[in-house]
Amino acid sequence: MQWSLENGRYRQYFMIFQKAKDFGMGKRGSEEKIIEEIHYMSEVFENFKGKPFDASEAVNQLISNIISSIVYGSRFEYDDPEFQRMVNRGKKNAKLMVSPTIQLYNMFPRLGPWLKDWITLKKNIESNIEQVKGLVKNLQETLNAEDRRCLVDSFLIRQQEIKKSREQESPYYHENNLIITVTNLFAAGTDSTVNTLRWGLLLMAKYPHIQDHVQEELDRVTGGRQTRMVDRRNLPYTDAVLHEIQRLANIAPMSIPHITSCDVLFRGYHIKKGTTVIPLLTSVLYDESEWETPHTFNPGHFLDYHGQFRKRDAFMPFSAGRRACLGESLARMELFLIFTSLLQKFRFTPPSGVSESDLDLTPCFGLTLGPSPHKLCAVSRA
Repeated sequence: MQWSLENGRYRQYFMIFQKAKDFGMGKRGSEEKIIEEIHYMSEVFENFKGKPFDASEAVNQLISNIISSIVYGSRFEYDDPEFQRMVNRGKKNAKLMVSPTIQLYNMFPRLGPWLKDWITLKKNIESNIEQVKGLVKNLQETLNAEDRRCLVDSFLIRQQEIKKSREQESPYYHENNLIITVTNLFAAGTDSTVNTLRWGLLLMAKYPHIQDHVQEELDRVTGGRQTRMVDRRNLPYTDAVLHEIQRLANIAPMSIPHITSCDVLFRGYHIKKGTTVIPLLTSVLYDESEWETPHTFNPGHFLDYHGQFRKRDAFMPFSAGRRACLGESLARMELFLIFTSLLQKFRFTPPSGVSESDLDLTPCFGLTLGPSPHKLCAVSRA
């Protein structure tokens, strides 16, 4: 997908994503949805009773349900077969999209019918579309213009308003655009946040002294109550740790392709309007001229001499400018509330017989860079 100011499809997504802000993209309503979902995930962690487990499935279900609440107005039970199919397809698609076979298809599309991964991905996408259509149909049957429950409701109500006012038919509010927007929200909003949280828990287990400092600050500031977004300004060390997790994790090293909207002169090079540009975020997040220890996990990168949080211009995991990640505010809220809530409830350690130094920080290549498969123990602090 190529993004630019002139790109009509980008403008379609941007307008509809603005509607998403009404249902949780950085607003208080989503804070309640996230906190509600954290309680369900905490129960999953508690059920392991301190034994080693892979947290990726529980975290994936958590994030998927938060998006479901925003998009559809309700959550799924974790054992709901429909929800499990949705989550599993999403995980599988994230792996397939970066597989060598799909890269080969991107270069030679005519090979598609003979490539197994392409056939599987195509079937999964079709299944996703059918599932979204079914969920949208259920909401449409109970639609009430006076009670907007979710993003889909807002879209459908706007669609009705356009028809009633006999306005010129909108190029944005049609079924296909709704389906694509919903599937994009799940694809873009799940994998990146899930992998960032997985990195966070792994780093806490690998560096217990940093985990100690975070938990001491949380206990002192909150007294054990549920954290809220307003607490962030009173938790400078925790905030610094979260920023450093995102910096070191570097989950989207090449961001997404963009297109120049005008002629650009960059470092002596002339880049014509309409040229595809891939911004290498790694070059900023690991820049040795910007960070004291760029390849080391060091929360001090975001702390001043007085131990207060400081912003850094070179911190841009969500990219920058007018084409930065549209879901940044939601992602930042999710990361803060989930990370702090889990650290309040649990201490994360390596499994018995595994030392902190044995925990591997080698990334695993996918749609985003996640940690290699691993297991941790979530020991209740109660």
